[in-house]
Amino acid sequence: MMSLGLRIICAFAALLACTRAAAGTPESGYPVNGRVIDRLTRRPVAYAAVVPVGQEQQGVSTDSAGHFTLRRVRPGIHRLSASSVGYKSVVTPEYIVSAATPFIEIELEEDATQLEAVTVVPSPFRATAESPVGLQVIGLREIEKSPGANRDVSRIVRSYPGVSFSPVGYRNDLIVRGGGPSENKFYMDGIEIPNINHFATQGATGGPVSIVNADLIREISFYTGAFPADRSGALSSVLDFRLRDGNPEKQTFKATLGASEVGLSGSGHIGGKTSYLFSLRQSYLQLLFKMIGLPFLPNYIDGQFKVKTRFSERDELTVLGLAGFDNMKLNLDEEGEDAEYLLSYLPRIRQETFTVGASWRHYAGRHVQTVTLSHTYLNNRNLKYRDNDDSSEENLTLRLRSVEQKTTLRAENRSYLGRWTVREGAEL
Repeated sequence: MMSLGLRIICAFAALLACTRAAAGTPESGYPVNGRVIDRLTRRPVAYAAVVPVGQEQQGVSTDSAGHFTLRRVRPGIHRLSASSVGYKSVVTPEYIVSAATPFIEIELEEDATQLEAVTVVPSPFRATAESPVGLQVIGLREIEKSPGANRDVSRIVRSYPGVSFSPVGYRNDLIVRGGGPSENKFYMDGIEIPNINHFATQGATGGPVSIVNADLIREISFYTGAFPADRSGALSSVLDFRLRDGNPEKQTFKATLGASEVGLSGSGHIGGKTSYLFSLRQSYLQLLFKMIGLPFLPNYIDGQFKVKTRFSERDELTVLGLAGFDNMKLNLDEEGEDAEYLLSYLPRIRQETFTVGASWRHYAGRHVQTVTLSHTYLNNRNLKYRDNDDSSEENLTLRLRSVEQKTTLRAENRSYLGRWTVREGAEL
């Protein structure tokens, strides 16, 4: 009879062996649509040059409204380079070009000192004036192609300098520069997320599987030191997620079969001012674990959404949410010494967590004001009966229920004064 340890290894081997079938793509490539705007005034930048990095012959110019269309970009992961007279040249984050290519908005920053022609050379490294060291920018290429990470950001950063992880190999507990798993902070479009993992350990930040769907991510900044002033409270690291915006031109939907779940995601618009982005995922681990005879059956569901409304060129409102629902049952039909040992102490686990928030942003020339209101919730319940016999309350050995809630109001102002950037803010 196959031992429990060997069955667990077979389960994870089966997960790693799962692949996603990709639909056929035309050889001519896909169109890429977007818009170029001024970073501060939010007005369109006309006649800016937009070029796919590595495909310079495909370059185009924006029209009078700042819109551009690249007709035939080969499928894959690409960056775009944008430049215009009087602005600093910029290279965008990575985007997946496919039948569901997102609408790409590029922000240019004024450069009054630019007098001569420049040559744009993209670099995989990025440094900011506020955090010149300790910053790693994670793009789509690294998320998609990192071996063994299963598109989980917490597993990707394990290989970075100064980062270790829990000796329990299936968990995402990060230990950064000698700190603890409870000393990491997570942000998503400026809203703090207490934990981004399913089956989380209360008071820490780890878990076996990420709640965040990588299909919705535009870019991630990972700080291991010199944290930005507006990311206070972190002792070890900060993971700052930036999500894509919904497509303002068309509705797109995508179904996926992952290594541990099936999912549905979508992007589109509601009217001319509002765009949306969403994701729903359901795991099938409980079915797989039952087939191979494991004594525990984890099941999880998660959802994620982002709705953005632009009232004018200077005012926009973003509402986003992230939720996870976890349920681990015991498989009492399993027999054997290893299974009986695990069943003797493993409790039944139920856990619900969500974060919802709204962020209003006003662009007033060289000053940007942001007001954010968010609420987080965690309900953690563990239940255990002696010999797993729930026929009598006398057999009850563990009943744990813990609820954590937090409401946060945050106001921030950012001023661009020449080469200086000044930030002020308050949080309640």
